[in-house]
This record gives sequence, C-alpha cells and structure tokens, in this order.
Amino acid sequence: MKYFGFIALVLVWTPLVAQTTGGGRGGQGTQGRVQMDTARARQLYVSKDPRDLPTCNCERDIANKRVADSIYEARSKGVMEFRKVTYKSRVDGMEVPAYLFAPLQKRGARGHAAMVWVHGGVHGDWSTSYFPFVREAVQKGYVIITPEYRGSTGFGEAHYLAIDYGGKEVDDAISAADYLKTLPYVDMERLGMMGWSHGGFITAHTLFRDEHEFKAGAAIVPVTNLIFRLSFKGPSYARAFAAQTGIQGLPFENRDEYVKRSPVFHAHKLKVPILVHVATNDTDVNFEEDQQMVYTLRALKPDLAETKIYVDPAPWGGSVGHAFSRRVDPETLERVDSPAQIDSWNLTWAFFQRTLRPDLLAPVR
Repeated sequence: MKYFGFIALVLVWTPLVAQTTGGGRGGQGTQGRVQMDTARARQLYVSKDPRDLPTCNCERDIANKRVADSIYEARSKGVMEFRKVTYKSRVDGMEVPAYLFAPLQKRGARGHAAMVWVHGGVHGDWSTSYFPFVREAVQKGYVIITPEYRGSTGFGEAHYLAIDYGGKEVDDAISAADYLKTLPYVDMERLGMMGWSHGGFITAHTLFRDEHEFKAGAAIVPVTNLIFRLSFKGPSYARAFAAQTGIQGLPFENRDEYVKRSPVFHAHKLKVPILVHVATNDTDVNFEEDQQMVYTLRALKPDLAETKIYVDPAPWGGSVGHAFSRRVDPETLERVDSPAQIDSWNLTWAFFQRTLRPDLLAPVR
C-alpha cells in the first residue's frame, strides 16, 4: 500500500510530464512520455470563466466614439438627416444605441425602403469608414439604422462585456426594426439588412431564422462557421468570447452551441433573397470558411441566393481581401475604387433595387 501511495505522490508532483498513447487503429499504440511546454500551454489556454473575458480601453473607445459622432454630424449637414437614437432589445430589454440616417426630404407615409446595417468586429462599432456607402444608400432613398449591439465599443465596459457572439447580439440587431416602425415614412414591407464580416454573420443569422420581417439581405465576407473558424484563428481569437455566458468553452466542450451560433448550418431555412460576396485572398474570414457558405447556398437555395467569388481582388488594409469592397480614404472618407469594389457595389445596389424597390414613391398594396 505504501508503494502505491508513493507512485501516486510522484504522479501528482510531476505536472510537466504527460502520459500519452500512440496513434493507430482503435487508439492502440505504445505509451510514451511527453515533456509539456509550459509556455505553449499558456499560449493555448482559453478560460471558461466569464470573469476572464478581456475588457476594453473604455475611456479611449468612448473618446473615439465622440469623434466619430462629430464627424458624422458635420458631414451629414445638408446631405442627409443624422440622429443618435436608442431602442430596446427584444430579447431582454437592453438599451441599444444606434445611428439613424435618412433623406432630408421625406416622401410621406411609407415612402421609403429601410435597412438595418450591421457593423463588423467581434468588438467593433459603426465607424466613419462607412460614410460614403451610407451616403449612397440615403441618396437612393433608403432609411438606414446602424445598431451598436451588445459587445460594441464606445459605450462603456458593461456594454462591452455583455458580448453574446452569435446569440443575443442578433436579437439586438433585429430589434432595430422596432425603432423603424415608429417612423411613419418607413415602409416595413421593404425592409432589408446588410453587413460585412461579423455584420454579415449577423445578417445571415437573421435571414436563416424561422421567423423574421426582413425581405432581403446582403452578407459580404461573412463569418460563417465558428467551429471551423476557431481551428484557423486559434486561442487568441477564442479568448475574446469563448468564456461568455452561453458558450463557456471551446467547440469540443459545447458542440451544440457552436453549431447553433454558426449560420452555415442553418442555411436551409432561408426564405428570402440573400446576396453573398467573398474574396479568395481574405485573411480574416478566410476563403476556406466562406466557400462553405457560398457552396451551401448554391446547393440548397439556388433560387434565393446570389453569390459571387472575387478572385484575389485589390487588397485594402491588413486583412488583404477582407475589405475589398470597403476601400475608403481615411481622411477624405471617399471611396478608393477598384474594379472589384465597383462591381460588388453595382451588384449590391441592383440586388436591393429588385428586392426592396427604394425608388417607389408610394407603396404597392
């Protein structure tokens, strides 16, 4: 008995040595001993405790948001209506801030199509780089609302740490429709949604729900499959949200939840038109992830899905092709067009022209 106790004591006090079983069929193989690399272990560690979620540089983010507010206010004068608004999330009543953009001259009751435009980023916000595109949308007659869903930056730590990746953030974005319903000049029968990257992820999630009020949507370079994505991005990406309430772990620990929060697995539910554009040289949402969405939609929903793969479009920013259709000069806030950007936007506006009819002066009933 003392002998076995000694062995147990030795095993307890040798944490850097792990017993392993070699590969082979049925898990058969020779046993060996691997010296654990503690530095690598720390690098790979992902906490399940919500208290370990990383926080924001909140004062900096709030200051940056004030700057963005002032830029939008100044540049919108004489061009379009600009307002900061809030509304309540349908899922739990949380206050969600947003920008509202609308034509200066309204067309009367239900005279305008509208769009919920969702920003990207695991933690991000509606930045000034969207300006030339939202201006184009308003000039075409759209009313635009931009939800700063839970987890967004610029609204303090509580809002930031409320992140619910692929969960309640989707409800926050959908709930922007409730604010649009209060505007008599918005025709809720011509309501769309769009977004890039994480905004495309939320758009796809919305359109793949069993019930929603949106008539069409565009998901550009969208996050598609969280299980696959984490295998590419690794622990540093997972730490931003894996400990959040509702997930609290990695895919092998909470597989059903990751499937639930990955839109590609729900594409079969699509009932309205969707446009998806992706880039082969995207180093954020890698093409290997996005091709899953494109090929799934082409196979299951060919009559509803309009998809295009851009082969190595002109890069922009550190993620190469990820921002291929968001090429904007940071000083002038004007488009820096490339052939792919022009083509993508021409197709996007044509898609929404067919599905939302922003040119209608009076709704057809």
